[in-house]
Amino acid sequence: MDGGDEVDIQEACPTNREASQSTGIAAVSEADRARMLDRQGYSPEVRAAIERENLLPTGLLSRAHACYPQHSTLLSTDPFLFPERRKYRGVSGFREVVARLTASGIRLGDLEERELFIEVYRFMATRHVLNAIDWRNLASDSLFALTFPQPGMMPRDVVEAYVAADGSEARTRVARAHLERTNPHDGKQRLNRPWFDNDRGERELLEGSQHKYPQCQLVFDRTTQDCFAFCTYCFRHAQVRGDEDMFLQQDVAQVHRYLRRHPEVTDLLITGGDAGFMPANRFAEYALPIISDPALLHVRTIRFASRVLSYAPEVVLSPGYRPMLELFRRLSDNGIQLAFMAHFSTPRELLHPSTIAAIRRLQHHGVTLRSQSPIMNRISLFRDERGEVDVDRTARNWIDLGNLLAMLRIGFHSMYCARPTGEHHYFTVPLAVLDTIYGRIHRSLASISRPSRYLSMTTSAGKISILGTTIVGGRKAFALKFTQARNMAWLDRVFLARYDEKQNNVDLLEPFDTPEFFFREELREIERSLAAVLGEGEARCGPAPPRDRDAR
Repeated sequence: MDGGDEVDIQEACPTNREASQSTGIAAVSEADRARMLDRQGYSPEVRAAIERENLLPTGLLSRAHACYPQHSTLLSTDPFLFPERRKYRGVSGFREVVARLTASGIRLGDLEERELFIEVYRFMATRHVLNAIDWRNLASDSLFALTFPQPGMMPRDVVEAYVAADGSEARTRVARAHLERTNPHDGKQRLNRPWFDNDRGERELLEGSQHKYPQCQLVFDRTTQDCFAFCTYCFRHAQVRGDEDMFLQQDVAQVHRYLRRHPEVTDLLITGGDAGFMPANRFAEYALPIISDPALLHVRTIRFASRVLSYAPEVVLSPGYRPMLELFRRLSDNGIQLAFMAHFSTPRELLHPSTIAAIRRLQHHGVTLRSQSPIMNRISLFRDERGEVDVDRTARNWIDLGNLLAMLRIGFHSMYCARPTGEHHYFTVPLAVLDTIYGRIHRSLASISRPSRYLSMTTSAGKISILGTTIVGGRKAFALKFTQARNMAWLDRVFLARYDEKQNNVDLLEPFDTPEFFFREELREIERSLAAVLGEGEARCGPAPPRDRDAR
C-alpha cells in the first residue's frame, strides 16, 4: 500500500464477501463459459479467436463475477429479446423496438414525448445494447436511460406543443424550433478550429479539427461521424445529427501539414461521432506518416475516442477488424501509444463477455485503454425513493467501476460534469452534491485506481476542476483549478468561487472576493482575436440547420 493513502480495505470487493465465499473463486466454470459463448451466438471465427488469444479466461470471469455479482450478467441464461444482428435507427427504428417490446409484454409509454426527443437528437441502438438492458427493471436500468429517451428530458412546454401539433410536419416544426435552442457547440467550440499559412502563403482552415490545448489536436474525420448507439446526453449532437456547421475533416494530408508546423502537439485525438467507425485503410493514412516521417516525431500518442466497447464490442472480435489490430500493433512496435479512450459509466457495461473479450484483444495488440465518463443523473447518478440524490449508491457505482477498471487493466482517466448542452437540466445536479459524491469516491479508491484528476467541467476558458471546499474568513468557498486552459499558465493557480449549493455550471459560479476571476479579461481578448480570424461573430452560438440525416 502506498504510504499515507487512506484506503478502506473492507471495500476491496464491495459488500459481496458472503457471495464470494459461497460461490468460491471458481464462480464461472468451463461449462459456464461454454454456455456463455453459445448464448452470445459467436461465429466459429470469433470463437476460434477467443480460444486462440485467451480472451475469456475462467479465472478472470470468476473473480469479476464473484466480486460484483450485483452488476454481472456473465451467468445470465435468459433468452435475448433482440437476436437479430442489426441496428435500430431513428423514429422508425424506435417504433420497431417498441413493437418488439409490446409483443413481449413490455410497454414503455410516453411514446410521443420520446419521439420528440428523437426528432431533435436522434436514436440508435444496437443488438448488444438492447440485449444488455434489464427490461424487467427499466426504472432503475442505467443502460436504458443512457440510450432511450426518458420522460422529463424534454421541457414540458415543448412536449405539450409537439403533442398538440396537427400532423407530422407540424410536429417536426416544433422539434426544429427547439433544436435551435440546444447549444450544440458549448464552450465556444467553433473558436477552436486551427489554421496555418501554407507554402503558397494561403491561409488553410482545418474545418474538421479543434486545437484548443497545446498538446492535443482533435480530428473529426469524415468517416467517424456516426455512432454505434446514441447517448441521450450526447455532447456532440451537431455531429451525429449532421448540422451544417459540424466539424468535418476531409483531407488527411492537411492534418499532417498542420502537425509539421506545430511541434507542441504530442497527441492526435480522433473523435466524432465515434472513432471506432474509421476503417483501417483510412486510419493508415493518419498513422503511417506519423510512424515514418521524422518531421512528425513529436506525435507520441494517437487517441481513439470510442464507445464501441460499450455498444458494439463484437466489432473488435470480428475477423474484419484484424487489419486495424495490425495497425495498432505496428504503432506500438514503433513507440507510438495507441490510447483507446472508452466511456464506461457503470460496471454493468464492463461485465459482459463480448466487452471483456474485446478489451483483452485490444490489449494483446499493444493498445492502452483508458476510461473517461460524465457523472449523469439517472445513468450514473441515482435517486432514492424520495427523489433525492442517493449519494451512497452513486458513489458505490463509481467505486465499483474504478476497481473493476483496475482489474481489467484500464486506466481511470477522468470523471466530469454534464456539459451545458442539449437537455442539461435533466442530467445535471448541483456542483455541491457532485463534490460530495466525488470526495467519497476519491477517498475510497486506492491511489492507483482513482481518476487521474479531480472532477472537472469544460468551459470556453478550459477544463476547470473542483478540488473541494474550504473556509476563508468564516465563509465557505469552492477551490478550483484548471487542468487544461486556453492559456496553460492558468494551470498554475488555485482560485476560489463562492460556495453555491444550487449552481450546476462551474462557468456561472461567482468569484469569492474579486470582481471577476483572474483569467476573464485575458479570455475575452483571446476569444475576440480568434473570432476575428475565424469569422465567428459573438451572436453565432446556435446551431445551423441540420442536414436530413436519420431524422425519421
